[in-house]
Amino acid sequence: MSTDGWVPACEAGAIEAEDVICVEVAGRAFAVYRSPENTFHATDPLCTHERAQLADGLVMGDVIECPKHNGRFNYKTGKAVRVPAKVRLGTYAVKVEAGTVFIKLTDE
Repeated sequence: MSTDGWVPACEAGAIEAEDVICVEVAGRAFAVYRSPENTFHATDPLCTHERAQLADGLVMGDVIECPKHNGRFNYKTGKAVRVPAKVRLGTYAVKVEAGTVFIKLTDE
């Protein structure tokens, strides 16, 4: 990890608008989203309901729908917005520099 906590996750061009991919950074997985407004966001990669991969889900505006039971989360805030999802997702700071998406990892 870099000394300031920012680590490269993927190329910005690897994610279409209103889409999500799963990336592995520093031995951890993350879901990385590109909003319709062309901003990037990162969350934990698994649904908090039954641990399905969110990268297999459907992105609609600022919401990710889990592919397993259709629970939904706001990927910008992590808030669960439709049952059966009730527990929020962890979210992570993201920045884009020179076409690369970086995720801020904090010491735990």
